[in-house]
Amino acid sequence: MVIALHRLLRTLRHAVRDTTLQPTQVLVLAQLVTSGPMRVGELAARVPCSQPTATVAVAGLETAGYVRRVPDPADGRAIQVGVTDEGRQMMLSLAHGEAHELAERMNQLDPADQDQIHQTVALLAKLAQP
Repeated sequence: MVIALHRLLRTLRHAVRDTTLQPTQVLVLAQLVTSGPMRVGELAARVPCSQPTATVAVAGLETAGYVRRVPDPADGRAIQVGVTDEGRQMMLSLAHGEAHELAERMNQLDPADQDQIHQTVALLAKLAQP
């Protein structure tokens, strides 16, 4: 089941993929939009990827204007990475594209299969609750 869900997500991402962003950059940006500013080490742990990979992803996103480095309010010597308005807009665009692609694929299924997917999603949502 986990493999099938990963494949579906990968298929949706590739269908609407913005060619300027690498997959790790999309994950980094999504994490920042969801969780707010954080240090690169924490970002690497959450994505998950190595700290050097996270550093490279952040550098590319910063060059594109999607993230910015800001002082850590808890420790003025440290730096956090935060998402910009442009970064939020990029994530919205990607999410809308994925949702549209999923809707198109769902419309190709017969109504019984669509109902079954809706029921399964409801059960998965219950499993995801803490």
